[in-house]
Amino acid sequence: MFNRTSPSTGASSPEVTGFHDQETGSIMYVAADPATKKAALIDIVLDFDPAHGRTRTDSAEKVLRFVKDKGLIVEWVLDTHPHADHMMASHWLRQKTGAPNAIGEKVRQIAALWRDIYNLPDAFDPDRDFDRLFADGDSFALGNLDVSVMLSPGHTLGSITYVIGDAAFVHDTFMHVDSGTARADFPGGSSEDLWSSLQAILALPDNTRLFVGHDYPPVGDREDPAWEASVAQHRSHNAHIGGDVTKADFRALRNARDATLALPDRMLYALQVNLRAGQLPPPDADGHSYFKIPANKF
Repeated sequence: MFNRTSPSTGASSPEVTGFHDQETGSIMYVAADPATKKAALIDIVLDFDPAHGRTRTDSAEKVLRFVKDKGLIVEWVLDTHPHADHMMASHWLRQKTGAPNAIGEKVRQIAALWRDIYNLPDAFDPDRDFDRLFADGDSFALGNLDVSVMLSPGHTLGSITYVIGDAAFVHDTFMHVDSGTARADFPGGSSEDLWSSLQAILALPDNTRLFVGHDYPPVGDREDPAWEASVAQHRSHNAHIGGDVTKADFRALRNARDATLALPDRMLYALQVNLRAGQLPPPDADGHSYFKIPANKF
């Protein structure tokens, strides 16, 4: 698993290590306060093999080994949204670390939407499965660092951004500078909302380090995954929104591109797990869990 560390830039700045999951292109993060060694685990993957319907914890275990080797103490298990392309390791990490897990409060609305899609009217209780549901403008502490929450809809209706000093974890809004932005065509998504979220993130200070949710190399001449760039770099050079791109032009580009994209192969499995904070569906009488996959709805 490819990883890279972005060092702290000062007293109010976290050290950030990203881990690239090659199977899904996802970036998992450990954000740490150097002074207290307190850490947050952000968007950690629960591995899944669609062909066999099998989950594994290899990726999450590698992240926990890194945490142990660095002498860090996990204070939070955070997700930015219910991911469509990978399962989240939130519940497993909460059990392993004892740290509270959290996501945005609008996951309640996302759960209601997917109860209808799956025809599971009694499924999904985010208030039960997450310790904290953050609202726009909420704040909390990571060691001595202040963390603020921004609602950043578009990719989903309830995506949130975590801003920790000069680091912002912007999930599926921006891609890396040379790749552009994330899709906005999933249920509850909106290119108009995504535009507004991108503009709000670009209003952060120029030197803010933006850490994105995905990268799919190779891109152009770049072979290695990349996930960090500053607000100033995105504002000037982002492939979809940099420079003087208008809202109308961005939405036309985003909508046209989204119309060509297939659903992620894990999506219909992942949402019924992620809306349970990474837990499989309740087991049947035989002790096994079963996925419910809607036919001909997409």
